[in-house]
Amino acid sequence: MSLNIGDKVFVLDDDLSGIITSIKGDNIFIETIDGFELSFKINEVVKESAAFNKSTVGHIPINKILSEKVDKKPKKSIKVKSKERYQASMEVDLHIHQLVKSERGMTSHDKKTIQLDTAMHKLEYAIKNKIQKIVFIHGVGEGTLKIELQYLFGRYDHIKFYDADYKKYGLGATEVYIFQNAKRST
Repeated sequence: MSLNIGDKVFVLDDDLSGIITSIKGDNIFIETIDGFELSFKINEVVKESAAFNKSTVGHIPINKILSEKVDKKPKKSIKVKSKERYQASMEVDLHIHQLVKSERGMTSHDKKTIQLDTAMHKLEYAIKNKIQKIVFIHGVGEGTLKIELQYLFGRYDHIKFYDADYKKYGLGATEVYIFQNAKRST
């Protein structure tokens, strides 16, 4: 196909047309009806000819071609990796700055009480709503919050708890697994 400056061209795979303003190597520059100058590869455009009919491409109606492009494609099913199947479905960050606006004037006892109350309420919420796994992010620190959490979790018969995934949380998180079939007893 011979293209020259001044020829009208249509862009393939786009609803654009324009007049060729310059040709440099295998790139052509066209000016659209709106006055924009755009660059395309030569194989991305088709020259308008007297025999060219916008409603057909070759002997195939353009509507059929467009419907093939627009037709619904089958939805891809989301594959869950085996590791992700076992990820916790709920995370609770117990760092005090995540729980209160300001910790000014609070004693360490006040902070720990808020953290433990939050943990207990979130655990009760998970049990009530049948959430099977929950990760409590407590941080490393001196380890007193972790010990208090273990004491709290030990009061429940239908849960087990263990250190959360080291790669994701380091040493500062505990994962709780809630057995859904068991009756609640505190």
